[in-house]
Amino acid sequence: MGILYIVGTPIGNLSDISNRALDTLNNVDLIACEDTRTSSVLLKHFNINKKLVSYHKFNEKGKSNNLIEDLKKGLNIALISDAGCPCISDPGSILVHEAILNNIEVIAIPGASAVTTSLMCSGMDTSSFTFYGFLDRENKKIEESLEKIKNDSSNIAIIYESPKRIIKLLEKISDILDNPYICLCNDLTKKFEKKYYGYTNEVLKMLNTNPNSELGEYVLLVEKNNNVQEKKEEYSIESLIIDEMIKNSCTMKEAIKLVSENYKINKNLVYDASLNLKNILQKK
Repeated sequence: MGILYIVGTPIGNLSDISNRALDTLNNVDLIACEDTRTSSVLLKHFNINKKLVSYHKFNEKGKSNNLIEDLKKGLNIALISDAGCPCISDPGSILVHEAILNNIEVIAIPGASAVTTSLMCSGMDTSSFTFYGFLDRENKKIEESLEKIKNDSSNIAIIYESPKRIIKLLEKISDILDNPYICLCNDLTKKFEKKYYGYTNEVLKMLNTNPNSELGEYVLLVEKNNNVQEKKEEYSIESLIIDEMIKNSCTMKEAIKLVSENYKINKNLVYDASLNLKNILQKK
């Protein structure tokens, strides 16, 4: 019997691949991948010359049977996806399931994941989260998924979305989930990586003023604890700035930072409110 290796690959930055992943890819007999053209770029970069076979969501059931037969013959096989970890919103689960049923050893080689990378830079309470992957494209099913997200018990919902549909999704989230606080990550680990923090309506404004918002892939984290949101809506940002200045005997510059951090409001919006506050005080 051969061994099936499930190998994580970079999600953007090729330097994120592990030595163990490289050793594994160098030593297996065969590599199954989503798109041979995409994976060829990765392998060529690291001077790995191995036979590639296509394994994607449209052929994984039939190809799984073929790969299981190869494993039974003693071939060691690595499964990779175009980016990140196989089986995580990518093909692979059918093959792993079949390997287990046939008593074939399965070894996972950890690697980069957009799920964990986004959680690391979210600033949210990550003690519990639910990963939903890509939601269905139909409006009714999107709304059903968002209702499910609204009622689940985890702190954070993680969703993948394409750049062409991100604004539409955020508009529905703002409506159905009552404008929750979100962290929106674009092109994680890549050269033009960008992250948006704020309540959904605030992030929508940022996207609508960004001419490059329809480029790259998105990972969306939705925080469902709205206690801070309620306090934010009860008081203006200007009043929150004054409150922090009085409570902490600090300057307006320091208060801007505190309001942004404590109430999870985009710093640019707090800065604009501080300018408005200065104008009001000057008139008096």
